[in-house]
Amino acid sequence: MLFPRIFLLTLIFCFSLMSLTLAQQAPRGVTPEDYFSFEFISDPQISPDGKLVAYVLTKIDRAQNRRTSSVWMVATDGSRAPWQFTTSPQTSNSPRWSPDGNSLAFLSSRPSPEPTAPPATASPNPTAGPTPAAAAGAISGAALSDQPRNQLYLLSMSGGEARRITNLKNGVSLFRWSPDGTRLVVVSRIGPGDSRNDSRADSRDRSDVRHYKNTSYKFNDTGWFDDRRTHLWVVDVKSGNAQQITEGNDWNDSDPQWSPDGKRIAFVSNRTGKEYDENRNTDVWVISAEGGKLTKISDHDEADNQPRWSPDGKWIAFTGEVHDRDHPKIWLAPATGAVPSILAANGLDLIPGGLEWSDDGKSLYFETGVKGENHLFRVDVPTKSIAQVTFGMRAVRSVDFNWPTRTMVYLVNDFKHLDDLFIADLNGKGERKLTNLNEALWKQLRFAEVERFSYKGADDWDIDGFFVKPIDWQAGKKYPMILSVHGGPAGQYGVDWYHEFQVYAARGYAVLFTNPRGSTGYGQKFERGIVNEWGGKDFIDIMNGVDAALKRYPWIDQKRMGVTGGSYGGFMTNWIVGHTDRFKAAVTLRSVSNFISDDGTRDGAYGHAPDFGGDIFQKFDLYWDRSPVKYARNVKTPTLILHSDNDYRVPIEQGEQWFRALKHFGVTTEIVFFPRENHNLTRTGEPKHLVESLNWQLYWFDRFLNGNSGAVPPDAK
Repeated sequence: MLFPRIFLLTLIFCFSLMSLTLAQQAPRGVTPEDYFSFEFISDPQISPDGKLVAYVLTKIDRAQNRRTSSVWMVATDGSRAPWQFTTSPQTSNSPRWSPDGNSLAFLSSRPSPEPTAPPATASPNPTAGPTPAAAAGAISGAALSDQPRNQLYLLSMSGGEARRITNLKNGVSLFRWSPDGTRLVVVSRIGPGDSRNDSRADSRDRSDVRHYKNTSYKFNDTGWFDDRRTHLWVVDVKSGNAQQITEGNDWNDSDPQWSPDGKRIAFVSNRTGKEYDENRNTDVWVISAEGGKLTKISDHDEADNQPRWSPDGKWIAFTGEVHDRDHPKIWLAPATGAVPSILAANGLDLIPGGLEWSDDGKSLYFETGVKGENHLFRVDVPTKSIAQVTFGMRAVRSVDFNWPTRTMVYLVNDFKHLDDLFIADLNGKGERKLTNLNEALWKQLRFAEVERFSYKGADDWDIDGFFVKPIDWQAGKKYPMILSVHGGPAGQYGVDWYHEFQVYAARGYAVLFTNPRGSTGYGQKFERGIVNEWGGKDFIDIMNGVDAALKRYPWIDQKRMGVTGGSYGGFMTNWIVGHTDRFKAAVTLRSVSNFISDDGTRDGAYGHAPDFGGDIFQKFDLYWDRSPVKYARNVKTPTLILHSDNDYRVPIEQGEQWFRALKHFGVTTEIVFFPRENHNLTRTGEPKHLVESLNWQLYWFDRFLNGNSGAVPPDAK
């Protein structure tokens, strides 16, 4: 009897071991820390022969707490696995094929011990005297900043080392090849301070005060302004000679586009001289590639952007607004200028981006957000009609075309996938996937599904809601729910990838997110429905969504609901807890609490005027009435406040005011400051901070929605 007993015990042990192994291999929910393993793809560029696609792959270096980017390649026929093309430790980005396809240009901040290109020279405008920028003269390669800046490099497809092309003191932010491949137009910065600093050998003589004369002197993404402005240089590829062709200390020049014959360059600039006093009147201009007199192409008093030459060089398409805060339309104007522009598309009520002509000049393509999705559209130029090209519950972005092969490449993500690269015919047919990023990680994870529904908001408007069930949902069980409000308000939620929503679902929370009035993707009337309605009808739209979700999903525990949001979503979070006690926990990120002080301290001075029918001096009472801090005495909801030290969009004092007001009225509240971060913490912040911000949210919801009195804040672990 001994043998059977030993056999039975051995069999039980083996089954137990197998069960443990299977349990260890079972997919799990998404965690905040998974962010460190994500791979992000961007900027796909198809080669002239249509055989290869260059793209940027970004990974997280957790040890150094930074992102690293490199250029990769993939064959469009799938004959070869993707491979890394640039290998420098420094980041490489913005890959652009030479017209003949024999080389690839890109930007990198890799150090260069010796200049490989001659210094740049300024070209004075013959129609005006030299400005201080032009008078700065030569920009010496030896005067490069101690901090390496992006310069332009060229790498042959036949191999070898990358050759540095530019040697501009303040680096290169953008570039484009000339049609014949012999030159590049680049965007760089220059200003009077460059020549002053160069003339002072001793850095102790340099003043470090910030001195301004205009109302605009800081920007969230770039910080405090200096006296440098972006201008255009034309660079000879072979010799590296760089000739400055635009100048001026009161404006910036951007988005240069070569004419098909390579003789002229269209670009965007606000030449009113009032750009730094909140003027938004950018225009499309044309200049000779040699420099000289400017020709104005656009004719609107508001923002005109995205100039694109027709293939025959006779027309320039661009996007433009007729009135402040209009949705931009697509316009056509003769490339000679001095003729009123005409509409290129009838009935366009979306926001066009990524404008591009077809090679035969009969079509214009653009990308846009539409009802919670993002897709490619086509304008038939002769009939001015619009047709959608890509479809599905997903986000299609960063489209690049190859006209000879009649194909296009683009990025796609959805609620359960980060971006991957796809190729298809120009009509969207024959779609194939070219990359499988994050595949190994994805096999280890379980993802929640998103359900879409519609309901009635204020004024009986149709509002889109999106709902996520918790992972491992079980019938008959009650679950807590988190309401998330998007930023903007000119933005949209939908079927994109949202890391935080997958994390919430993995922790057992249902998630509700909606597109109330003010959201994009539903037309101008819907977006501008926010005017005079901050905290009004938008609040009704959102709360009606909560009620609709509770009716559709009766298993939601109404006594365990949380609310969160960032920027406008932070404002709305603050507003909600000041006007209802239905929520048992709130996390507010980079949030507005007091419009009076916000409008006087943020980067866009008095920028809320279009939404309130005037500025704070004209509508003071309205601004105060719509300030959440006015209603702090009503708040009962435990509230966590997350804010960044260097947030210039919603200054840190907004979070401080809200925190102190809630403390003053006895609300359970805590505030967390993130050093070195700006308004974009939860998207482009330092990786460790981005992950920690999500863990702070989980801590607060666990403590107050799950009733876990032992919840430990991230900084105590």
